[in-house]
Amino acid sequence: MVEQHRIVVIGTGFAGIGMAVRLKQAGFEDFVVLERAGDVGGTWRDNTYPGCRCDVPSHLYSFSFAPNPDWSSTFSPQPEIEDYLRKVTDAFGVRDHIRFGRTVESADWDGERWRIRTGEGEFTADVLVSGMGPLAEPAYPKLPGIESFEGPVFHSAEWDHDVDLAGRKVAVIGTGASAIQFVPAIQPEVEELHLFQRTPPWVMPRPDRKITPLERSVFRRFPLAQKAVRAGIYWGRESMVLGFTKLPAIMKQAQKVAERHLAQQVRDPLLRAKVTPDFTLGCKRVLLSDYYYPAVARPNVEVVTDGIAEVTPTGIVTTDGVKHEADTIIYGTGFRVTDLPVMDLVHGRDGVSLRDAWSDGMEAHLGTAISGFPNFFMLIGPNTGLGHSSMVFMIESQIAYIVDALKTMDANGLKAVEVRRDVQRAFVDGVRASMRNTIWTRGGCTSWYLDAQGRNTTLWPSFTFRFRQLTRRFDPGQYETVAM
Repeated sequence: MVEQHRIVVIGTGFAGIGMAVRLKQAGFEDFVVLERAGDVGGTWRDNTYPGCRCDVPSHLYSFSFAPNPDWSSTFSPQPEIEDYLRKVTDAFGVRDHIRFGRTVESADWDGERWRIRTGEGEFTADVLVSGMGPLAEPAYPKLPGIESFEGPVFHSAEWDHDVDLAGRKVAVIGTGASAIQFVPAIQPEVEELHLFQRTPPWVMPRPDRKITPLERSVFRRFPLAQKAVRAGIYWGRESMVLGFTKLPAIMKQAQKVAERHLAQQVRDPLLRAKVTPDFTLGCKRVLLSDYYYPAVARPNVEVVTDGIAEVTPTGIVTTDGVKHEADTIIYGTGFRVTDLPVMDLVHGRDGVSLRDAWSDGMEAHLGTAISGFPNFFMLIGPNTGLGHSSMVFMIESQIAYIVDALKTMDANGLKAVEVRRDVQRAFVDGVRASMRNTIWTRGGCTSWYLDAQGRNTTLWPSFTFRFRQLTRRFDPGQYETVAM
């Protein structure tokens, strides 16, 4: 059986669900959303590790068309975000468009349409939209001897809730955004926690608090009040762009806040030296926590800064020859951000894969359209990530652009659109020029923002309102077009 549709969307995180809602609102009914799991949610469904929550304020980390007056705190916990996506799915009537249990194995342009093969059948589409975000596939380091380890091994994004950590000797590998949340959550129950740190992160205080019942009542009765709060958060966050991109002195001042936070929470000078970064705040992702430093300062926690030489059946040996006994290993090593699985799945004109097209680095016009891939649009594509604000804002900007592209195709009788190579190149060159003097490239660190060539192909180096301006209207003059 082959299902034929006008539009196929892949993924049901914020990107896929937002795309589905806006398609339906624009009058497009002939579409399906392919989801590998059994429910919606994307990364907020999959990441269920203890302590998981968003580091963008709740009122901004939500769709503009679906405000949620019932957030329990100013920074939402994972279960509430997952539940929010379920409610949006049902409230806007798009669940019937979703095909669950459909893992995409390949998507090929045959010259006329897209042919999408899944483990449970095939689909064809005139237009293909990828909503497979960069935080979808866990990244695992290659550790010698890991196959010999006798205890449980799992990634934070694939948390094994059947493993009772009480009284265990746990090795945590990585000190990124996930680790600083789950380490404080598991530290009180484990016997020993060996935290293997390659590069210490800068950690800022988290200004989190409970949202009172009165506030929630006001938001329900007066939606404009919540809209005003959202606007205030947005513009406050937007002002942070200057520190990342144009005025490094701002970051120097912000770093003093992080330094005071560290000094107040870690009294031991030797431990403080271990967890003090040697790069400028903002070069790597800025993390928020009031609990991470107190946790790593507890007697049952050891911060290990020597590299891992090998894994044995009962622990980890570091390059200094010391063996750290462990019966459980947890990876906090992030995701395949610059090595996206979609690169091997999608093949455009002449069978060229995204990986081959991106052999010199990921690139796309407006982070959305890619030369050589007709009628293909990518949500959360290259250079659309943020270091300061809500990705939902960027996603909504891209969605509006794609919907306008579909309307333009219908209005002009276009069968296919493919962004011109020179247009894509001009956009990418502009982004790279803007990136040169940012904190991400000159801050003195190596981060997951950078690809193998050292280029930042993940982040947007400007204000988000500027991105929205650029994506407000689809310009067919920038595309090679094929008439019906």
